[in-house]
Amino acid sequence: MEDLLNNYRHLVARIDALCHCIAEALGEQITCSGGCSACCTSITLFPVEAAALATALDALPEEDADEIRRHVAEHADGERCPLLHNHLCLLYGARPIICRTHGLPIIYGTGEERRIDYCPRNLTDSESLPGSVIIDLDNLNSLLVAVNALFLSKSEVFDSPERLTITEALLGRTPRR
Repeated sequence: MEDLLNNYRHLVARIDALCHCIAEALGEQITCSGGCSACCTSITLFPVEAAALATALDALPEEDADEIRRHVAEHADGERCPLLHNHLCLLYGARPIICRTHGLPIIYGTGEERRIDYCPRNLTDSESLPGSVIIDLDNLNSLLVAVNALFLSKSEVFDSPERLTITEALLGRTPRR
């Protein structure tokens, strides 16, 4: 599994570097920090992201991994991310790509319908932003789709759902409805 995740890990490293440069360039205008969990909602993941998250969980000491699984099971039905505990992510180092970009300026859409968005707690004194500090979400998602397709082709997982919840990724089951 480790080799199958190399492309994803490379993409994550590049996104982390980009996010670091953006946060550094915007300085104190970015207020996101540990304990801020306003945008931590229940999301779905591509199979490659789910595999990376599950691999990170499996790499933990058994007692820690079991505690996280219990927490995820207890919070599987909520609107908040089931990995959120006391406003912190239980698998922060392995968080999905969308979580890594939350709060930073993103642009998305097509043609004249392109929009810029960011956490309303950030950039409160900015009237305009240089393009170098805006993440093109459509391009980022295209890269993630390509990495996911390559992962699926190499892993020979043909019956995988297109998207999985964090609960499905970590517990191998769908949440109770």
